[in-house]
Amino acid sequence: MKTKVLMMVAAAAALGGLSVAATAQRDPAYAAARAGGEVGEQPDGYLGLVGAASGDLRALVNNINIQRKSAYTAKAQASGATVEQLAFTSGCNLIMQTNPGEKYKTPNGVWKTRTAGAPDRDSRCV
Repeated sequence: MKTKVLMMVAAAAALGGLSVAATAQRDPAYAAARAGGEVGEQPDGYLGLVGAASGDLRALVNNINIQRKSAYTAKAQASGATVEQLAFTSGCNLIMQTNPGEKYKTPNGVWKTRTAGAPDRDSRCV
């Protein structure tokens, strides 16, 4: 049963995370901040600020994270998983989808720049 729930969470997170990420990427400020290493993906499924940030960038990241939480909440209710489970699975997927040069946070809390190799992810990521 636990494996079935995790698979459902993974599938729902992949769909939910992609739609929120696709919407955010339409914003040129978000794309510039991502390319410039000012923001990055975190294991908890939310976007994080890498270092100091302007008020505008903080507001942008907060807005994206509100949208993500809303998507995770809806998917969690539909799948029977918790919001945290869905957010974690999305974090695994979103980190894996980063491109070389983009920032992501490792499971031990260190910001890294993605290389051509696989990113460092939590051992629970599938």
